[in-house]
Amino acid sequence: MAIGSFKQALNTLRQESRSRTPYRISQWFKWLAPGIAVKRWLLISAGGVVLTSLGLAIWIKLTPIFKAIRLIEDVVGTIATILPNYISGPLVLLCGLLLIFWGQTRTLGSITGVLRSEGDEELIDVLLNHRRLHRGPKIVAIGGGTGLSTLLRGLKTYSANITAIVTVADDGGSSGRLRRENGVLPPGDIRNCLAALAAEEKLLTELFQYRFRAGDGLTGHSFGNLFLTAMSDITGDLEQAIAASSDVLAVQGQVLPATLSDVRLWADLADGRRIEGESNITKAEGSIVKIGCTPENPPALPRVLQAIQEADYIIIGPGSLYTSVIPNLLVPEIAEAIAERCKGGKTPPVPCIYVCNIMTQPGETQGYTVSDHIRAIDAVCEGLFNAVLVHKKAPSERSLIRYAQENSHPVFLDRETVSKLGRRIVLANVMDEDEETGLVRHNPQRLAGVLLRWYSRA
Repeated sequence: MAIGSFKQALNTLRQESRSRTPYRISQWFKWLAPGIAVKRWLLISAGGVVLTSLGLAIWIKLTPIFKAIRLIEDVVGTIATILPNYISGPLVLLCGLLLIFWGQTRTLGSITGVLRSEGDEELIDVLLNHRRLHRGPKIVAIGGGTGLSTLLRGLKTYSANITAIVTVADDGGSSGRLRRENGVLPPGDIRNCLAALAAEEKLLTELFQYRFRAGDGLTGHSFGNLFLTAMSDITGDLEQAIAASSDVLAVQGQVLPATLSDVRLWADLADGRRIEGESNITKAEGSIVKIGCTPENPPALPRVLQAIQEADYIIIGPGSLYTSVIPNLLVPEIAEAIAERCKGGKTPPVPCIYVCNIMTQPGETQGYTVSDHIRAIDAVCEGLFNAVLVHKKAPSERSLIRYAQENSHPVFLDRETVSKLGRRIVLANVMDEDEETGLVRHNPQRLAGVLLRWYSRA
């Protein structure tokens, strides 16, 4: 029985060895892939060795080197007399290549063992992924709320050159309390975007998103909001606070507030009411005819304008139309910069797309079609995008019933009207549906995949 167990273990080891060998070979060959900036330095190092040897030979007048060459010549001659040159030559060449290969792999293995933790992916895979992401397009994503953070989770797998421009008009929940009590700009949407763009530091991300459930004055606050508030107080600037948080979370790209002004939204409703405050607009449950902010025409953050000017691709939405997307466009400099990049002026035009919501939102867009969403944005600034992404497949009957109870329905695609507004329609299945709750959301990976494919063809 012991012998049988030993044989079984031996066979298992052989199978693992066979399966491991092709994997290791494929990993080694990845070091020859173009664009990882390794081969050039190895060649330069080899050239340095040759030049060093040549300089040493000149310095010592070739005497020891000449004798060494004569010794090698005698050894090679002796080998050639025993074995023909067509056998001994390739054999020695193969031995030399094997020694070089062994030395390099052992060197890289030692480096990898230091730079990566147990269970992490191979160093070459990290390097290739790093190069791929940093060669990705410069993407500017504009919005707020959960919609923008959902999009960012998908985009970060395609590019590290992402700039998220986030509204600072939120005045509800934890952000609203901090805004009223501490006089800081609302950090909630910024925190969500930072967490979405964070690398796989799972514990730190969970810490930033942690919400206190008890404690005098702490209940309802998230740690990330408190951290950003404290950093804003220390640095005196929300922009610097975001930069510090980005370093902590190893964020891919950057998150920027649309403005550093203390912006407060107001909306005129069809029944004549004027509602002030972002959180109150949705609660009013009216039909919005106009939206604006106080102060009027707030200045844009300079880095936001720079990001738009350098962008290869601009994405607006998804998110609450009047309280997440449009507030960014109420900063005139941002709207003008996007329009210039979309239409083309001093620089060639870049693809600009609007990601339409899947469902209407009570209190904001009840009864809205796709063209109604477009017209609402055009009312702020026309020509900000040349295409609109619309979800193709209807939610399940169970989800439709659930949303109908809240007076929410799928956003209807009125193709003819959208075409008359001069927008291309991008239809795709980008929805996730929770089987237990029936909640409908955009799927981060599918959404980002569709957007990047459209960008590559645009």
